[in-house]
Amino acid sequence: MVVESFIGACILALVHLFAGRLRFLDVIPRSRWLSIAGGVAVAYALVHLLPELQQHHEVLRTATSEHGFQWLGDHLLWLLVLAGLVVFYGLEKMAIRSKTKSGEPTSPAFWLHIISYAIYNALLGYLLVREDRGLQSLALYLVGIGLHFLVNDHGLRQHHRQRYHHAGRWVLSAAVLAGWAVGVTTELHEALTAATIAFLSGGILLNTFKEELPEERESRFWAFALGAFSYAGLLLVV
Repeated sequence: MVVESFIGACILALVHLFAGRLRFLDVIPRSRWLSIAGGVAVAYALVHLLPELQQHHEVLRTATSEHGFQWLGDHLLWLLVLAGLVVFYGLEKMAIRSKTKSGEPTSPAFWLHIISYAIYNALLGYLLVREDRGLQSLALYLVGIGLHFLVNDHGLRQHHRQRYHHAGRWVLSAAVLAGWAVGVTTELHEALTAATIAFLSGGILLNTFKEELPEERESRFWAFALGAFSYAGLLLVV
């Protein structure tokens, strides 16, 4: 699956490179396509990623017990999900509060935001290789994460504007490919892979909800619900 996963990594990288050309997404009320994409991303996290975490629960319990932290083993999985949610919520608040008179965050805030999302993208690129998937599972992953990248890209463009267009999107695209390369050439301990999936699940949920829930976005509930339940149904069928 190395060739297939590389093609998948390239597809995800291209989302960031070309999402800015989809001008019909930059509207208020929020584009129904973004709301559909947000629904798909939430469904992927809740219906696929979170149940998958149960398979890794024992791995984390064993790893913590071996290092004398047995008391932490029963809760570590969900603490990592919470950590992913809190970290990306903090990044969002930082980007908002650091905005200058021009309406854009400061340069340090921009790079902290981009580097954090680059690590996030690299981890998702890594999972392209390290998760045991067939072609069908890979296709579902690309749909769920690709649409999630579309939502993230739109939010980052709203925050950072031209700075994101000139530099940020290239960093995030390269990060996906870098994560894939790490996955091909190295193999992390299965406990680290489990921790990665847990952290990313929290990040996916927060990054999607922060784009859909603010009242000023005038998000489209029915489009969000359509995306969520349609993709959830697809996951259950296949």
